[in-house]
Amino acid sequence: MRYFIELSYNGKNYHGWQIQPNAITVQEILQNALSLLLGDKISVVGCGRTDTGVHASQYFLHFEVNKKVEETKLIFKLNAFLPKDIAVYKIFLVQSVHHARFDALSRSYEYKIYLGKTPFLLDTLWQVQDKNFDIKKMNMAAKILLEYENFKCFSRSNTDVKTFNCTVYNAAWVQNGKYLTFFISANRFLRNMVRAIVGTLLDVGLHKTSIESFRNIIESQDRSQAGISAKAKGLFLKKVEYAKEVLINYNDK
Repeated sequence: MRYFIELSYNGKNYHGWQIQPNAITVQEILQNALSLLLGDKISVVGCGRTDTGVHASQYFLHFEVNKKVEETKLIFKLNAFLPKDIAVYKIFLVQSVHHARFDALSRSYEYKIYLGKTPFLLDTLWQVQDKNFDIKKMNMAAKILLEYENFKCFSRSNTDVKTFNCTVYNAAWVQNGKYLTFFISANRFLRNMVRAIVGTLLDVGLHKTSIESFRNIIESQDRSQAGISAKAKGLFLKKVEYAKEVLINYNDK
C-alpha cells in the first residue's frame, strides 16, 4: 500500500532533503522514524530536493508498506518521535501508480528578506541592511522569466540533468514594510535556481544589472554571468500541487 505524507521542516540543521553519506538529511530522519514505528524497512521518496539549509513549508513524500496504516495514530507517533524541526500534518492512502515527485504538477517557492536587523528570525530569512532596492525594476525583470524556458544560467555548475528547461508560471516581489518576499512557481526547478535568480534580481534592484542585461544573462546560458546565490536560510518550498486524483483522500483527513 502506498501512502503520501504532508509535512514541513526547518532546514537549518540538515544537509538538504536527499540522503548523503556522512551528513544528516531530512530523508534519512524520516526513513529511520517510519522504519522503527512500522517495524519494517521503509524507503521514502520526496517531491523534490532542497539544498542544505533550505526550508519547506509544505512537502510531500510517499512510502510503501505491506499493511494498512492507522493514519491518525501514525501522525501522533511521528510527531512525538521526530525532532522539533520536522512536523507531520497528514498521511493518506494513494493509488500505487502515484508518485510524490513525478506526479507533482508545479512547485512554488518563496524567498524571505528582512530589510534591517532582527534577532528573532535569524534562521528563516536573510537580513539585509543599508540597501535600497528598486522593487519596480526587480518585478520588471522577474516578468522576463516567464518568456524563457532554458535556465542554465541559474543552475548549479556541473549538474547532471537531462534538460535545463523549466516553465515558470509566476514570479514577483512583494514588500510589506521591512519584509521583502519573492514568489516563484514553475513546473520544475534546477538545483540552486531560485537562489541564483534572487541574487541576480537583487543586483537589478541595486541598479548593478540592467533589465536588458538580465535578459542577456538568461540568453547566455552561462552561470558565471548571473549574480551570486542568495543565502539558503531565506528560501522555502512553499507549495506543491498535484492533480485531484492524486489527492482524492487528502481532504478527508
